[in-house]
Amino acid sequence: MLRLPESHRHLFRTPFGTLVPDIADLADEIQGRRIYTVGDIVTGNVLSMGIIPDVAVVDGHTMRSPCGRTPEGFPTVFHAKNPPGTITGMLVEALKNAVASPPALVVVEGEEDLAVIPLVLVAPEGVWILYGQPCRGVVVREIDEKARKTAKSLLECFIEESGE
Repeated sequence: MLRLPESHRHLFRTPFGTLVPDIADLADEIQGRRIYTVGDIVTGNVLSMGIIPDVAVVDGHTMRSPCGRTPEGFPTVFHAKNPPGTITGMLVEALKNAVASPPALVVVEGEEDLAVIPLVLVAPEGVWILYGQPCRGVVVREIDEKARKTAKSLLECFIEESGE
């Protein structure tokens, strides 16, 4: 399991892509595009547009408060445990399986906030990943070599721990 030390958490407050204040502004651009969503609110908003993400990652919470029910419309569902502030092998495996079986939902027991990083590393070139930036909007990141390089450098901030 990889754990993000408190001393490095500030690095993850900067959007890892383009910040868009309102997801509705993306409605035309995401139609027909391969998209992955991370977060219950972003996933719910995309589903309410009539779009089923190729991969959606949720934990049943928004800003640490319960936010409702599990999204429907996904033929394949994977489950993973992932404590707050970590990236577990179980999460990475669930993300890989979801990417290989779209459309798929990954339901995280714990916290999905850091799932964007391994998702960038396993996503195919050209996919857009959308995730929420609390109180600011939605972040859009197209997968390319630069995105992967940034994700790898962010992973270097983590420390390896046993405990999966």
